Amino acid sequence: MATTLAKAADGMETATSAARIEHVSKSFAGPAGQQLVLDDISLDVAPGEFVTLLGASGCGKSTLLNLVAGLDRPSAGAITTDGRPALMFQEHALFPWLSAGKNIELALKLRGVPKNERRGKAEELLELVRLGGAHGKRVHELSGGMRQRVAMARALAQESRLLLMDEPFAALDAITRDVLHDELTRIWRETGLSVLFVTHNVREAVRLAQRVVLLSSRPGRIAREWTVGIPHPRRIEDTAVAELSVEITEELRGEIRRHGQH
Repeated sequence: MATTLAKAADGMETATSAARIEHVSKSFAGPAGQQLVLDDISLDVAPGEFVTLLGASGCGKSTLLNLVAGLDRPSAGAITTDGRPALMFQEHALFPWLSAGKNIELALKLRGVPKNERRGKAEELLELVRLGGAHGKRVHELSGGMRQRVAMARALAQESRLLLMDEPFAALDAITRDVLHDELTRIWRETGLSVLFVTHNVREAVRLAQRVVLLSSRPGRIAREWTVGIPHPRRIEDTAVAELSVEITEELRGEIRRHGQH
């Protein structure tokens, strides 16, 4: 996947976009012929920006994320990213026969990190996600929240500048999800990563993002965007978060009603 670059003042090349999606459409073959899932999507994610993709089930959020990840190709349009993105799914997808640390070390191995460096780097990443000392723990010994922290550390092990997250906290209980919101925000701010985060939870989108992008339903198009100027730290119960969530929810309901008319 190509990388969009520009010359900085010191002569070094720097990325102008973490991800650039240009007039992207995607169709899949169905019983009635080609079904258009995404239609003419254009979106830029700036370096260090946190963007959430929001929409009703079936609107193409995960499809778009898979296209950005390079797991599939668009039917039309182009996608460029600042290097190869890292991808984190709703399911942790950890190998149960490996310890927490060895799961991370496998990602480091695939990245080409020398064997004698992997243990130390894995432990650093576990510290970053606040799981210091968990290197030797097996997957079955970890809670759901801890497994997602390990999955996050494994994604970070890829040293990508762009982290793609497909509803990674949807299966967790409310308290664990709330804690991991804090952890993700902290890691994002500490590392300067760009994040493109898929969710159907409006309050989650507002709590986390600098920008919320709403997709319409079938086919998915960008219906509206919101810049979230609420200062950090944010809580999901904050008045400002709740007020903006109500506004976005009304727009989302409108999109669902329009889809229901077709």
